[in-house]
Amino acid sequence: MFVLEGVDGCRGEWVCLVAQGSRLPQCPAAAPEVGPGPAEEGGELTMSSPRQTTASGARPSGGVVPGRQSAAHGTSTRFGGSRQLSWAALCREEIDAFADTVGGLGPVLDVGCGPGTVTGYLAERGLDVSGVDLSPRMIENARRLHPQCRFSVASATELDLAEASLGGVLGWWSLFNLPRHVLPQVLAHFAYALKPGGHLIAGTHVGDEDVTRTEAYGGVPVRWTTHKWRPEQLVDLIEQAGLQPVADLRLPADEWSGPGVIIMAKRPA
Repeated sequence: MFVLEGVDGCRGEWVCLVAQGSRLPQCPAAAPEVGPGPAEEGGELTMSSPRQTTASGARPSGGVVPGRQSAAHGTSTRFGGSRQLSWAALCREEIDAFADTVGGLGPVLDVGCGPGTVTGYLAERGLDVSGVDLSPRMIENARRLHPQCRFSVASATELDLAEASLGGVLGWWSLFNLPRHVLPQVLAHFAYALKPGGHLIAGTHVGDEDVTRTEAYGGVPVRWTTHKWRPEQLVDLIEQAGLQPVADLRLPADEWSGPGVIIMAKRPA
């Protein structure tokens, strides 16, 4: 296990789940300005360019690098306000590692893309990426904010995906709304759609309970249920779906959110 420390003492732990020498995400140096929960309709997030160096000044070619990394606060602007995201410094390197891993493998699908923040970032990285979201308003904003990308309205439970058609799938804090009996089916469908060697990256909230939320960032009235998962439970579900977990990053609780986890897994060749 490697302990990573980000801004203001924010810490995350990489739990390595693959044999030594396999490609793992690197220690984060900075992060996308995107939070752990769904963005609100009409909201806008920004993502700045990644830093290409570690604290030592050189970006490693692969593997997990333990130790403290320099990082900057991420700030997301929504409804004219701002929010400091302590998790931000522990996220962007994971998205970059995912992009490096799936680049050249084929199309990438961002499931539950919201306003398209991560979708647009991956497109700038050169990936053939598209996004889907259940909310027509989200897709409307995604198309406005990222006109270079393809977006469509669709549910994670009703995706028409061909076998071995995707190089990568993202469930970036977008799967926790799925009922507990539905998530295994969705993960199995992702595994079916991934090419051999293709990767899934998923982030979600950690816990045992189901929480009904009635107010989003900025005081916007909403209603959704967050189904929290223990990391080991989610790893088990991913394995049962036919994917091989390669690493997970444990994220600490902060003033805005409880603990979270990011898991990367691949379809065996």
